Amino acid sequence: MQSNRDVRRIADLLHHGIFLFDSVGIDAPQTEAELVVTHCLELSRTDLYLRAQEQISRVQADRCLAMMQRRSENEPLAYITGEREFWSYTFNVSPAVLIPRPETEILIERVLAARDCSNAGGGYLDLCCGSGVIAIVLALELDVEVIGVDISRPALKVCRSNCARHGVEQRVHLVQGDLASCFAENEQFSLITCNPPYVSSSEMAAGMQPEVAKYEPILALDGGPGGLNHISRVIATFSSLLAPGGYFFMEIGAGQGGAVKELLARSDSDDLYASIDIIKDYSGRDRVVQVRKNDQY
Repeated sequence: MQSNRDVRRIADLLHHGIFLFDSVGIDAPQTEAELVVTHCLELSRTDLYLRAQEQISRVQADRCLAMMQRRSENEPLAYITGEREFWSYTFNVSPAVLIPRPETEILIERVLAARDCSNAGGGYLDLCCGSGVIAIVLALELDVEVIGVDISRPALKVCRSNCARHGVEQRVHLVQGDLASCFAENEQFSLITCNPPYVSSSEMAAGMQPEVAKYEPILALDGGPGGLNHISRVIATFSSLLAPGGYFFMEIGAGQGGAVKELLARSDSDDLYASIDIIKDYSGRDRVVQVRKNDQY
């Protein structure tokens, strides 16, 4: 591997990163190195190669090499850069929030598809809002107001920065609290979304990816035995907040669909729900539960 003093050109940085990441077993080392260098030098991927022979300053090299070292120690790239793309938008992230996953876009797709089918009145509510990607995307795509709720003050700080970044401070209203405890008994919403902690305690104990286990917030991951602790609490409370004819969407873990449907069935002694569907992701795994409330309730 080159010494730091040998890193003088953009190409040197890229080669250093590829070699370093490959040596420690980082997946897709070239892609990861490209992402670090383009972020650090504020280049497009095309410019990275067109300008590969350009000289860089010592300050630029040191900054980029420091970021590469952090990545080689399994720190997620999104935390190093402070950004992550989701639904074609770029969001601020920090260790206070989960890094947005592509799988969550399945939930957004289902919301957009169902919106035209809903005749419910009321606003939009996003529980466990975290960095705010769901609430903000819905505000942008549907031109609606959304209330975002999270128990974590640091997470809401990140969410607030994302609202400012995307110009929706007046349309996404943030509340610190525990699920439905923030709302009056008669307050109802036409759409409720939720991405709760759903990783089982056994899965966490058995070992997760180093990037996740060491760096991402446990509060937003650990769903207790079976991963259902928070899910069951959400199921016990959301129906009173959902307007007649309204839709509820919640992200769940792979293999949790059957247990989630059973929890919903147990809570539905009054036949509140017109439909309960488990939506698969593109890998065929359980990913989202979609519930429609009966029009008469």
